[in-house]
Amino acid sequence: MLENLPSDDFGRRHIGLRPADEAQMLDMLGYDSAADLLNRAVPESIRSTQPLAIDEGLSEAEALAELRALADQNQVFRSLIGMGWNDSITPAVIRRNLLESPAWYTAYTPYQPEISQGRLELLLTFQTMVADLTGTEMANASVLDEATAAAEAMTMLRRMSRTKRSGFFVDEGCHPQTIAVVTTRAEPLGIQLKVGDPLTDLNAEECFGVLLSHVSTSGEIRDFAPVADACHEVKTLVAATTDLLACCLLTPPGEWGADVVVGSAQRFGVPLGFGGPNAGFMATSTRNARALPGRLVGVSVDSNGDVAYRLALQTREQHIRREKATSNICTAQALLAMIAAAYAAWHGPDGLIEIANSVHTRTARVAQLLAKVDPSVSTNTTFFDTLTVSVPAKAGAVSESARSRGINLRLIDDDHVGLSLDETSDDELVADVVEAFTEAFGLSDSASGSVTLGRSASGEAIPSFAQRTSTFCEHENFHAFHSEHEMLRWLRRLSDRDLALDRTMIPLGSCTMKLNAAAELEPVSWPEFASIHPYAPADQTVGYRAMITELEDLLVEITGYDQVSLQPNAGSQGEYAGLLAIAKWQANRGEGHRDICLIPQSAHGTNAASAVLAGMKVVVVACDDHGNIAIDDLRSKIETHGDNLAALMVTYPSTHGVYEETMVEVAGMVHDTGGQVYTDGANLNALVGAAKPGKFGSDVSHLNLHKTFAIPHGGGGPGVGPVAVAEHLAPYLPGHPVVPDPRFGTEGAVSSAPWGSAGVLCVSWMYIKMMGASGLRRATETAVLSANYVAHRLSSDYPVLYTGADGLVAHECIIDLQGIASESGISNDDVAKRLTDYGFHAPTMSFPVAGTLMIEPTESENLSELDRFCDAMISIKSEIDAVISGDVSAEDSVLRHAPHTAAVLISDKWDRSYGREQAAFPAPGSTTDKYFPPVGRIDNAYGDRNLACSCPPLTAYESQ
Repeated sequence: MLENLPSDDFGRRHIGLRPADEAQMLDMLGYDSAADLLNRAVPESIRSTQPLAIDEGLSEAEALAELRALADQNQVFRSLIGMGWNDSITPAVIRRNLLESPAWYTAYTPYQPEISQGRLELLLTFQTMVADLTGTEMANASVLDEATAAAEAMTMLRRMSRTKRSGFFVDEGCHPQTIAVVTTRAEPLGIQLKVGDPLTDLNAEECFGVLLSHVSTSGEIRDFAPVADACHEVKTLVAATTDLLACCLLTPPGEWGADVVVGSAQRFGVPLGFGGPNAGFMATSTRNARALPGRLVGVSVDSNGDVAYRLALQTREQHIRREKATSNICTAQALLAMIAAAYAAWHGPDGLIEIANSVHTRTARVAQLLAKVDPSVSTNTTFFDTLTVSVPAKAGAVSESARSRGINLRLIDDDHVGLSLDETSDDELVADVVEAFTEAFGLSDSASGSVTLGRSASGEAIPSFAQRTSTFCEHENFHAFHSEHEMLRWLRRLSDRDLALDRTMIPLGSCTMKLNAAAELEPVSWPEFASIHPYAPADQTVGYRAMITELEDLLVEITGYDQVSLQPNAGSQGEYAGLLAIAKWQANRGEGHRDICLIPQSAHGTNAASAVLAGMKVVVVACDDHGNIAIDDLRSKIETHGDNLAALMVTYPSTHGVYEETMVEVAGMVHDTGGQVYTDGANLNALVGAAKPGKFGSDVSHLNLHKTFAIPHGGGGPGVGPVAVAEHLAPYLPGHPVVPDPRFGTEGAVSSAPWGSAGVLCVSWMYIKMMGASGLRRATETAVLSANYVAHRLSSDYPVLYTGADGLVAHECIIDLQGIASESGISNDDVAKRLTDYGFHAPTMSFPVAGTLMIEPTESENLSELDRFCDAMISIKSEIDAVISGDVSAEDSVLRHAPHTAAVLISDKWDRSYGREQAAFPAPGSTTDKYFPPVGRIDNAYGDRNLACSCPPLTAYESQ
């Protein structure tokens, strides 16, 4: 029990319930202990009989000290490797008040817009920045990274194409990881990929689309306007990768003909983080809005006619479109996109141009000085920040000479090295780089000379055709926050408009909004983790790799599988990687014709979308009246498709919130016909320490580290979705072309970086190490206890839709409002908005069943917060009862007008059927620390009819 734990035990601080609270809850439910309740809920057929083979938990100080020892094994060099990652400076005001602020990193995806106006405004600022810089009309609210954005661009062009061509051309000047991820995506979709030089090898008439590199990986700037024109003449669409800082000086791709522009916003103030997380982006014209994957922030109006923000075109989400979805991306990289937007606002267009000029001018200076080193030394003549240097037979010597000065260059081959300068580069670095070359050539005197910099670029390094003439970032947001006071107050104002975990419980089913402890987050900003390039030499990343290996081993033990890949940087990408592994395994054993994926109708929407992207055909399996997989229907589908069955995807516990009793039987049925079992790991937090998917019949799972293992949601990302597999599938896990893993090879990459979002993996490492075996088990017990307590308290007012053994739920419960809606006219949407007046984020709405709310309390909440939520829901039911009894109409009710803004409440005009106090302070004691939503209920239909996805002018707010 908790009272027997030492005072420095992390578990007692992570788990919200105190012993007296737990006893009270167990008494209500009729169980002697949380362990007894969990054992009754979890079927004996899957239950683990042995505790986890993980050490007992460390204290915060002990864990930090152990991680510090690993961090100290890393070496922070000045990495000029480039290839899509460049060091940058995160302004301290942004680091402290955004990156490291729980008001931002604990927020959820802004599906409830009335309580998300701050993060929506900053994401809208990101969209505006990207559209302006890329020369396009609109951008999405970030995707995962540059490589996956390029893959998404390929499939987007295919959807947009008016031809029936299957060919797609990729510029060999793209970064190697981008080519690799696009290749992975193309193969199962039957897209015929060709990689080459677009100026000499492209036959546009054979392709539905092409991918060009605005600035090649070698640094060269080429004139692609004629290529784009020629493509468009034959109805071939054009995508381009670009660099946002380069776009400050170079004609952006949207201006020379690119239909879609992609890239990464990493160098706008986002740390390197060993490759991630960093925000990818996609930009296009407004006519392509409905084809654009990912999230899109739009401008609408609220119930008072005031400007308000929301996610636009939300019907594109996978949970609604399922196998018809055009992308499986569910998680974005919102936190990183918001950092990049704040960075652009901090510097403004003039500051960005100054940074770009500084980077380019120093690069030009390096090129000039290297030309003096030796007649054999030469560089590309056009460039922004990247040089490929020809040094016949000297590349190794140059690289070693640079390393002796604490500098990493890109070692291309025996005759070439590359270097990319960045915002942190200074005159001393220029001198050191040139000295490294002169030493390698055996020269005693440095050729660097005096490094003097002019304001503008020199010579023809940026050719006339490539010089930008258009303006960008003219909106007030990029001009108003250039002092620290202004930026600090803007970020505070924005965060005050939101509800995040730092204020209140977020009872979202399926999303596990648990505590993100400060000790877990602290190492993210350590330079030894934050400032490491993903392609840094292995001897500089010893501690990083040791931490990653240990985390892999811990996840193997927790899940019961044999191997884990941490490369997928979102749950959806983990699904995709796992299904690709199944497909490759089937093909390797001569069963490549197997392409049917069975998916229960209760499944997460990304399951179906991922299966389609992996080249599979989705067949839906029915659920019975209790929410379980309908065994008879499963048997029928297996009989029909058995010879072609590739896999069954299940979520366990089910998305209906119950532990199904037939899991072992279901797995056996699938295996008997030659299929594989994929278990969605979204609900793994109901299994840790109690059961292992890899031991009860599953072959592969993805894991959501941003759910079960404490990485924060960050307003919609970073997400981390590693994939765990049984031994026979391990050879088919994603490899990487630049940093190959001997276990997985070089093929099948699903994200840009070898270890995905490596910069936040220390969060999960810290969580597991501090919880220890018993703490992890206690977390599972507490989560299930809390969910059953909430279900029990609410069951008298709201029917609990599905239950398992003894009427128990798992870690979440679904309450059914369909009957209430039919009787009263009050919808689950009305209840969700009314919860705002009580100071709560709404539960998950209408998933997996329309007209319901899915509630997950997590182990982190204490009893008073659980009771506060339950009391709010019970109070709302009494308000619904007033509608049912006829005391008030649904249209005039407090629920239909919710949420209530301060402006409405203090207005001289008040003609409603209820009082202001009931509207604003419905719960006892709610006058203290009251949250007032900044906007009223938002008109979703208006926003979709009048799509606007850039920051509105200040005149739009004049009426507010």
